[in-house]
Amino acid sequence: VQLVESGGGSVQAGGSLRLSCTHSGYISSRHCMGWFRQAPGKAREETAALYTGGGGTYVADSVKGRFIISQDNAANTLYLQMNDLKPEDTAMYYCALTIATQSLCTLREATFFAYWGQGTQVTVS
Repeated sequence: VQLVESGGGSVQAGGSLRLSCTHSGYISSRHCMGWFRQAPGKAREETAALYTGGGGTYVADSVKGRFIISQDNAANTLYLQMNDLKPEDTAMYYCALTIATQSLCTLREATFFAYWGQGTQVTVS
């Protein structure tokens, strides 16, 4: 399984970015995916989760109303639309994937996920 993130960059506060995560090498079309972020000196935290087989999405309270997680199944791509960015959103953002049933695919700890991308840096000033 390979996960490749893109779309990070430097923006001013109030700006927007859309992160993409293209995944390949996985035979199932139903799995749990999430976006995590990690700032220097802090633990990795999940910001959003989505079950690729359909159902609801989950967004952390810290980004609720500003971040939207979505997918394009045909393109095997997961997105994170980030609006009204704040300096505290500055972090390395990671895409993650694991086998899980829909009921378990909520906001979870990092150890729940088996596969990770290399990360993409987001800097808000």
